[in-house]
Amino acid sequence: MSDRIISKSFSEIKYDSYISDNHLIWAFVGNAFFYNGQGLYDKAAPWYEQCLEITKQRLGEEHPDVATSLNNLAFLYRSQGKYSEAEPLYIEALALYRQLLGEEHPNVAQSLNNLAALYSSQGKYSEAEPLYIEALALYRQLLGEEHPNVAQSLNNLAALYSSQGKYSEAEPLYIEALALYRQLLGEEHPNVAQSLNNLAALYSSQGKYSEAEPLYIEALALRRKLLGEEHPDVAQSLNNLALLYYSQGKYSEAEPLYIQALALSRKLLGEEHPDVATSLNNLAALYRYQGKYSEAEPLYIQALALRRKLLGEEHPDVAQSLNNLAVLYSFQGKYSEAEPLYIQALDIFEQWLGVDHPHTIIVRNDLAYLRQLLNSQPE
Repeated sequence: MSDRIISKSFSEIKYDSYISDNHLIWAFVGNAFFYNGQGLYDKAAPWYEQCLEITKQRLGEEHPDVATSLNNLAFLYRSQGKYSEAEPLYIEALALYRQLLGEEHPNVAQSLNNLAALYSSQGKYSEAEPLYIEALALYRQLLGEEHPNVAQSLNNLAALYSSQGKYSEAEPLYIEALALYRQLLGEEHPNVAQSLNNLAALYSSQGKYSEAEPLYIEALALRRKLLGEEHPDVAQSLNNLALLYYSQGKYSEAEPLYIQALALSRKLLGEEHPDVATSLNNLAALYRYQGKYSEAEPLYIQALALRRKLLGEEHPDVAQSLNNLAVLYSFQGKYSEAEPLYIQALDIFEQWLGVDHPHTIIVRNDLAYLRQLLNSQPE
């Protein structure tokens, strides 16, 4: 679908009365979801933006579909790392749902979850936690203890605690979510596979590799059975299992899984997708730890270029790629090449995540150490 056709479609949708008010939003979100799912955020953006504009014109400022459109656009901005643009949209959507549907409605709970996820992405854990807790309580009140949305909320809160290193608080929530999904959806369901993956990641973060490995393997097998060999979730599971082996220094076991995940992501999603950049980054990290710097460098550079193209110059994932390349150069003693990359990464992290985020602190410390090394070099 060309941009010219997209532009024409906007005009047709805006003025064609054959699209009822009840179906107006869906005339846009199908195309938006299509592009968003491929990581083509720049192509998805005009559909989300026009959806919001035209929905407001046709339905008025105070309509549930306007709130949904605000949520969708905010989600896109969050995916692009545009957190400051996403936040007011999420807040507006939440306020609108509360006004139109009342305090006790599933859409309000979902909006609370969305806003909490945004804050969590920024490392604003103290702001995210009460929203996740409120969403969980609301789902339990409205839907009962045994509902998939309750399980998802348990997962969200567990992920927040895991991000903060509060593993003892995260583990029972992940276990409860997994048990609930199994009870409600059966043993063979994609949500069960995701829950297995989440619990495995928690154990891996704690160095409990023997507990994590069978869960990762079970999640991979389940995804292959349910989704087939060629599915993005299978690629994700391959990456996860490879990361587990990499963390244990089992590089010969990790490498073929990383290569398989990269090939699968490229085949399914195309060359230009954020998941491809992630796979390139993972494989590069493996080579770096093995001292294969000449093999790692082109992969890091390719991942950085891809993230810049897809996400823009100032996305946290771009900062992560800049940092990774800087670390590689530091390992090689190329301090003058590493320094500007650290500086760029630090600027982005400070802007988007704040000065106290763990990523920001790590890069700041790495830069300070690098400068010590530079200053200690003979003239």
